[in-house]
Amino acid sequence: MKPEFSDLLNVMERHARYDYVTPIDGLKVGRADQPSEVGHSIYQPSFGLVGRGVKEMMIAETPFRYAAGESLLCAADVPVTSQVTEASRSAPYLAIHLDIDPAVVADLLREQSGLRPKTGDTAMARKYILDPDLYDPLIRLVSLLEQPRDIPVMAPLIRREITWKLLHTQHGPLLSQLAFANGHATRVGRATTWIRENYAGTLNIPHLASLANMSVPSFHRHFKAVTSMSPLQFQKRVRLQEARRGLSSASTISAVAYEVGYESLSQFNRDYRRLFDLTPSDDAATLRATLSHDPGPMGQSALA
Repeated sequence: MKPEFSDLLNVMERHARYDYVTPIDGLKVGRADQPSEVGHSIYQPSFGLVGRGVKEMMIAETPFRYAAGESLLCAADVPVTSQVTEASRSAPYLAIHLDIDPAVVADLLREQSGLRPKTGDTAMARKYILDPDLYDPLIRLVSLLEQPRDIPVMAPLIRREITWKLLHTQHGPLLSQLAFANGHATRVGRATTWIRENYAGTLNIPHLASLANMSVPSFHRHFKAVTSMSPLQFQKRVRLQEARRGLSSASTISAVAYEVGYESLSQFNRDYRRLFDLTPSDDAATLRATLSHDPGPMGQSALA
């Protein structure tokens, strides 16, 4: 008997955490017991679904209402503003987020030469009703959390299966873009990866343009088209997110600011408050108070 959506929902509810973290590489399973604060992040290429509740999102400059039973695919590093708007203790918000490896997408397309999804989609994200063919592999992937011994061997295989099945759903055309080395999103992705890995350093725009195999003017144009930000704005977003992760354990605000690449503490304070609507010191106090208690409805908004 084929599994139903309710079976997937039961597995999600059993394993969902307020901090979304799981021991399976690339997999997050999260919950919220009340509407959350507005959060800011950068999504890498990924697939996700909402099992229950609603999240309102702005991906780059496109709004999404992401509700129960819907799946979302992002095909590039894009800035995301999001807020869980429907959640309660009796009906918690539940969601899965799974990173997608572009190399796996390319490998699968090479193996199946007859598979030719339509190309040319310029969107960076698409949302559809979750395809029933994905119920079973998603249930098996999340259920591995009950069998930690099997995770190293089975999780990569199931993630590959999920990617294969996604290529045969409505997400296929957008997902297939990750396989084309000369696509704008893929080429810009080389630059965004470098920025994420070297966020504290000084940007060298000619170097980033060379990574993307573009001229500097073309690089600026395509970077903005893919991410809705300039390279400097993208770096600032990454720096501030990394700073927020370090606030709960850092000894001083200045230590965090300098660690992520800021030379001016006052500029760091201004940028932080502009993005998170809190001063770093006030946000640090909130984060530390949250982490000093067991995960709960306040924890999910602070950590998500």
